[in-house]
Order: sequence, then structure tokens, then C-alpha cells
Amino acid sequence: MSQRRDRYPQYAKAALCQACYGSLRLARTLEQKAAQLLEAIPKPFLSLHLRFEPDMVAYSQCDYSGLSPASIEVIEAARGDRKPWTGELAHVWRKRGKCPLTPNETAFILQALSIPRNTNIYLAAGDGLVEIEGLKSTYTNVVTKSALLSGEDFLNMHGNTKAALDYYVSINSDSYVATFFGNMDKMVAAMRACKGLHNTLFLSRRAYAELTSEGLDGKELMQGLWMAHKEDFSMGRGYALPDCFCDFKL
Repeated sequence: MSQRRDRYPQYAKAALCQACYGSLRLARTLEQKAAQLLEAIPKPFLSLHLRFEPDMVAYSQCDYSGLSPASIEVIEAARGDRKPWTGELAHVWRKRGKCPLTPNETAFILQALSIPRNTNIYLAAGDGLVEIEGLKSTYTNVVTKSALLSGEDFLNMHGNTKAALDYYVSINSDSYVATFFGNMDKMVAAMRACKGLHNTLFLSRRAYAELTSEGLDGKELMQGLWMAHKEDFSMGRGYALPDCFCDFKL
């Protein structure tokens, strides 16, 4: 994706992209473990990369109302000297799409996109995710790697190993939805494009913030969120890949 602005012709960029992604492999033992995890997930399924860990929230410098006391405690512990924005700055920051979507907000947007509540969802997320009941109370078929892998296997895994499992599952899922646009999301989206899997969507934090700041809620908010995501949802590629050359036909 970082090669989009160079001066090579389209076919050359496509060849480079496809060669790089075609050669990308996990270590053999890790790929075997990831394949076992993929096999254990009920099919068909949607992989959801949800970012609402305490350190993520703390880094964003966003403040949230309605969180549980337990969530507030761990988020405040992670903040350190990085205090949340207040007043007009907080409003501007949120409208720029800088605040991570909560699990509850994520569930609301998925409903706005008419994604059935009985959808099998694999939760691709880091350790310590907070407020997860906001998602699970709406979407009941949510599975995690900690539930599908044996306790000993999971406890002995390094954080990067867990992320690699999420990556493997996500590039092989029927659909991929992300609430953020970080390095893993860029890798997954480009690999899915390279493989011809275009059911990929990035939820718009900016659209959610702008619509709620206008006072919309309920059905009006759902309609606004649908319109904000309609083109990306129909295209199935996500706004981050409007001109991705990874799937260019050589």
C-alpha cells in the first residue's frame, strides 16, 4: 500500500505487491496452530478487529461516559500523564474520528448495516478488552481464541503470537470488519484484496461522532450510519483500498 505514490507503472506495482504478499508466511508451527484455530470457528463467520483496550483508550486521549467502574479504573491506570481532552478540544478531537469505537457503538453500527444478530463473529482483539458485554449482549455468537484454544496453549503465548493468529484468521474469514485502521488492518485488507476477498469494511469513527454530535439517535442514527457506510459496504473493499493494485490482473 505504501507504493501507491511511486512512479512505476501499474503492472510493475502490482507485480511487486503480489510477490511480497505471496511470499509472506507464518512460521510453520504457528501456521499449523492458526489453521487449527480457523477450523474450530463456526462457519461462515465475520472477523471483527475491535480496539478498545485500556492502553488504546488512554493513548487516544478521549473521555467516555457510561463505562463501568471497573473499565474506568483500568483506563485511568493506563493514562498516566496522558489526560483526556476537555471542553471544545474534546469535541473537535472526537469529530475528527480520533476516538476508538466502544463495543456497544460497534454493535450499533453493525446493526445499522443489517448484519444479523446471529452472525458468527470471531473477535480479533488484544488482551484486556473492556466493555465487551456491549457487543455480546447484541451479538451472541461471539467466539475468541482464548475460548477455542487450550488454556495452557493460550497462557504460554506471547502477544505477537496472538496477533499473528488473529491475522491468519482474518485473512481467511468470510468477512472482515475493523473499528480502527492500524498496521494489522492495512496488512489484512491488502492481503484480502490480493486474494480476491473483498468483503472488507472499516467502520467510520468520524461518521459516528458527527452524527451523534448532531443529536441523532435510534432509527435516525442507524439510517445516517447506513448512508455513511453504504458505498464502502456495497463495494466490499473499504475506504482504505479505493485504488489498491494488489488485485491488479497481470
